[in-house]
Amino acid sequence: MGLDMTRAFNFSAGPAAIPTEVLERAQKELLNWNGYGCSVMELGHRTPDFQGILDKTEANLRKLLKIPDTYKVLFMHGGASHQFSMVPMNFLAPEETANYLEMDHWSRMCIKEAQRFGNIHLQQGIRTNSEGLMELVPENEWQLDEKGKYLHFTSNETIVGVQFQEDPHTFSGKLVSDMCSDILSRPIDIEKYALIYAGAQKNIGPSGMTVVIVREDLFESFHTERVPSLFQYPYVSEKGSMPNTPPSFGIYFAGMVFEWLLENGGVEQMYKRNLEKAHLLYDYVDQSNFYHSPVAKGSRSFMNVAIQMKDRTHEERFLHEARENHLIALKGHKTFGGLRASIYNAMSLDGVKSLIRFMEQFERNVT
Repeated sequence: MGLDMTRAFNFSAGPAAIPTEVLERAQKELLNWNGYGCSVMELGHRTPDFQGILDKTEANLRKLLKIPDTYKVLFMHGGASHQFSMVPMNFLAPEETANYLEMDHWSRMCIKEAQRFGNIHLQQGIRTNSEGLMELVPENEWQLDEKGKYLHFTSNETIVGVQFQEDPHTFSGKLVSDMCSDILSRPIDIEKYALIYAGAQKNIGPSGMTVVIVREDLFESFHTERVPSLFQYPYVSEKGSMPNTPPSFGIYFAGMVFEWLLENGGVEQMYKRNLEKAHLLYDYVDQSNFYHSPVAKGSRSFMNVAIQMKDRTHEERFLHEARENHLIALKGHKTFGGLRASIYNAMSLDGVKSLIRFMEQFERNVT
């Protein structure tokens, strides 16, 4: 019996879909990169060839996000969860305070780690409104510690499907953001931020690498005396993202994704396409009596669309039949349940239309 080589529409929240063109290029170059006679995974990180890959990858990210020269770009091992600790380790002395918006699962995990290193002032970021829908707490209702060294917020919560529609603007201190699930999906005014970090496995490439964008002038104020060298942003920057063997395959893969983005109109074009996909799916859900969104308009994520059925006993059948139709990874997170369609940059408009057609058909079959 032969393998089914049909490529599915992958709605996974992460590790997430990667552009097919990038996967095909990686496949082609896997055994022999650029005529070198080996794969990038086997290429010495101190060679001029790998340095060229790293330099080009950084240059293209700077171009995509319009990153000023006053910011350093770091390609680091691990996931964003490592940054939950690294941010307070660098920014805070033990007696100092930072503000954290408490959103959902990931921000709570981040807060738990930050509390090991300093005083954390919490501000609720999500609430349930009078209609029973989740929504962002308006910024004019926040009560922050203005003496806090920074304000940390998660720009997009993947599990519940809540996203900031604009950057916070009333806090006078430094902004730090976990942008794992919406980096490169929309334009960002980098200069509003002290630091941005993002795990690769949503819009950048395979898991195992994190991108950090940090304002260089902050390095002198960081408290790194007791911080291990590999966890110090200034040290990693000084070593050009290579204080030890870097995540070389992740850097190579990210570079290909950045090239793909530039070839397809950059972040601005991705943003238009992402909004079109999200509006199409939300409009369908909103007109349905069978499905509904648990998130209020104005707070909805255009990366992770949370969907619930009025009769949740149909969920397992839905997921099984969806998979048979090459629509995979639509199950909601175990802490939240329901369905979830993650429609990152690599998800095509055709993929979203296919999902909507299946949802229409499924509703007809069970009602």
